[in-house]
Amino acid sequence: MDATFWAFIGLVIFLGILAYVKVPAMLAAALDKRSDQIRNELEQATKLREEAQQLLAEYQRKRKEAEVEAAGLLSAAEKEAALLREEAKVKTEEFVSRRTAMAEQKIRQAEADAINEVRASAVDLAITAAENLLGAKIDSKVSGSLFKSSLEEFKKQLN
Repeated sequence: MDATFWAFIGLVIFLGILAYVKVPAMLAAALDKRSDQIRNELEQATKLREEAQQLLAEYQRKRKEAEVEAAGLLSAAEKEAALLREEAKVKTEEFVSRRTAMAEQKIRQAEADAINEVRASAVDLAITAAENLLGAKIDSKVSGSLFKSSLEEFKKQLN
């Protein structure tokens, strides 16, 4: 009998001991347990994904609602700013005409100073009114750009 035969006999005995101790059953049980864990983790991941998709949809809906509301507020603020601008223009024109009539009786230097003072106070009044109105209605980024464009337009109308 050679060494190969004894190695074969040792292998058969080893496999017999493994079968007697039920190692294949323990391996199968461990693999089943691991597959159950993986299945549970996949189910939890699926549930989490569905919850995340629901949250995403809800936040997208809220964002759209906020954009619509912001657009409405911006539109209302622009309308109110236009009304205030027209009202300020009418009041300013009346004020300038009265001051001009009084200033004609004085020297040319006093006339130029009075017109500059009227313009400065009208611009300050328009700036303050626009800041108060727009500051309460819209955020700082939009209000800054709206304020700058309104101020430039108002200055062009005065000149």
